[in-house]
Amino acid sequence: MTPLLLGLSGPALTEAERRFLASVDPAGYILFRRNCIDRAQLRALTDDLRALAGRDDVPILIDQEGGRVARMQPPIWPPFPGAAAFDALYDVAPASAIEAARANAQAIAAMLAEAGINVDCLPLLDVRDPDGHDIIGDRAFGAEPLRVAALGRAVIEGLRAGGVVGVVKHVPGHGRARADSHVELPVVDADAPALERDLAPFIALKSAPMAMTAHVVYTAWDADRCASLSPRVIGEVIRGRIGFDGLLMSDDLGMSALAGSFAERAAGVLAAGCDVALHCSGDMAEMEAVAGAVGAIGAQARARLDRAMATVAGARDATPFDALAAKRDALLAYA
Repeated sequence: MTPLLLGLSGPALTEAERRFLASVDPAGYILFRRNCIDRAQLRALTDDLRALAGRDDVPILIDQEGGRVARMQPPIWPPFPGAAAFDALYDVAPASAIEAARANAQAIAAMLAEAGINVDCLPLLDVRDPDGHDIIGDRAFGAEPLRVAALGRAVIEGLRAGGVVGVVKHVPGHGRARADSHVELPVVDADAPALERDLAPFIALKSAPMAMTAHVVYTAWDADRCASLSPRVIGEVIRGRIGFDGLLMSDDLGMSALAGSFAERAAGVLAAGCDVALHCSGDMAEMEAVAGAVGAIGAQARARLDRAMATVAGARDATPFDALAAKRDALLAYA
């Protein structure tokens, strides 16, 4: 197995992809809108990926946050509210907001599980900043660390109840960034005491099964390298100060915040301390370059992967999707 999470080009595996993926044996896969056409197609694709991997628990990831980030789209799949809806309800009734977030996450999980998807890149634990870039914005659960942590924990619990692993992101915090890391490299100049605010939700949820790094430079910790490429940020802040010991994945290697070749990016995030590197585009030439730059997954990373997937092993809560969505909607009506 290689320490890679890879995207696919379309709604079904091509023969070239099938040969490549069989030879590379990536740790898992990630799906996007181009891969999600209808229910039968998507389930056939995820079944194919499991058969190819020879692992029933192979991680199949998606970004299904709700709001403006949703890979599975209406009218085939139902819409879900974004994080801002739960933030607004928290102003009125914190306990109701937490329960609504949990029910919503479990409803998302029920939809994903039906499609054969077992990992959702959710929740965001980024603390919203008034001057931060809108790439986070209404995707955040709020501007208060305790609120973000409480709602984030409810999401992880709801996903787990539905048989789906949650991924906290973007560690150690993207909320202060004044730029979109998809487009350019954000640099955060806040000092270390100020950054404690950003770390607080991640510390509260340090037992999360998986986390995704931020392609953001924090000058207080490492002025030369973004978190995904910084041994100091990963070792001293994420593994040390935060205390996270789950599976750590990079954000997408294809984002413009990173420089250098795809081989250099993949080797760099793994050398910095990420357990696995995430590559999303499904471009074969890029994937071949990434695969050529990595060796076999390390024993510690494999153990973290297995431990994360084991958190959803066994029976899932049988509450119907419609009941979960109705409960969420009734609670959100109070906002």
